[in-house]
Amino acid sequence: MTKLQRKSDGPAAAPAVVRGARRTVAVVVAAVLCLALVVTLLIGFNPLGGLGDLFEERTEDRTGPVLLKSVRDLDRYEGAAGDFQVVVDLEKDTRYLPDAIRGTRTLFVGAGSVSAYVDFGSLREDSVRVNEDRTEATVRLPHARLGSASLDPDRSYAVSKERGLLDRLGDLFSDNPADERAVHRLAADHIDKAAKESGLTSRAEKNTTAMLEGLLGSLGFRSVTVVYG
Repeated sequence: MTKLQRKSDGPAAAPAVVRGARRTVAVVVAAVLCLALVVTLLIGFNPLGGLGDLFEERTEDRTGPVLLKSVRDLDRYEGAAGDFQVVVDLEKDTRYLPDAIRGTRTLFVGAGSVSAYVDFGSLREDSVRVNEDRTEATVRLPHARLGSASLDPDRSYAVSKERGLLDRLGDLFSDNPADERAVHRLAADHIDKAAKESGLTSRAEKNTTAMLEGLLGSLGFRSVTVVYG
């Protein structure tokens, strides 16, 4: 009886094992499908597209609306503008520590422009004199002035930036935008100084004179004199 019972247990146990295996496969397949669905919803991963989509870099602009802070009327004529470029070599170190431990050195290429203009906002009634025949005019204007240097972000860039060990450790915990502002300000200062020696103001006055001569000449004035100062 015992041997007959063992022989009868074999066929009965086989379907149970098969059903258990099917359930296991079904659970695994369902888990894989759920995982694929979650990954697709979270990061947009496409299993048919390969692993490239998994590490694809995406850029999203979250900038808020632009606020208009103020409006100014510009009563001036820009007679000339100059483009400048300077290589700034800014080094900061500590007196009793080597540069490898504490110190920074930045090479920065700064490119910007400076405009020269003549201010018409300060003109008075006696600044323009006309003869009785309205054929001669004399205009008195202030000397041309220089605007502040404006750096071009598309043409300005950092060439290299060396930092000591302590400075690199500090960068791990916080950014230091003051260093960037310092090198940008230094580049703008050098450009401002170069603009003062470039003769932009003289060129602006010459171009302003030519503009007034053409404008008043079209109104019938045969002689136009422009005086600066």
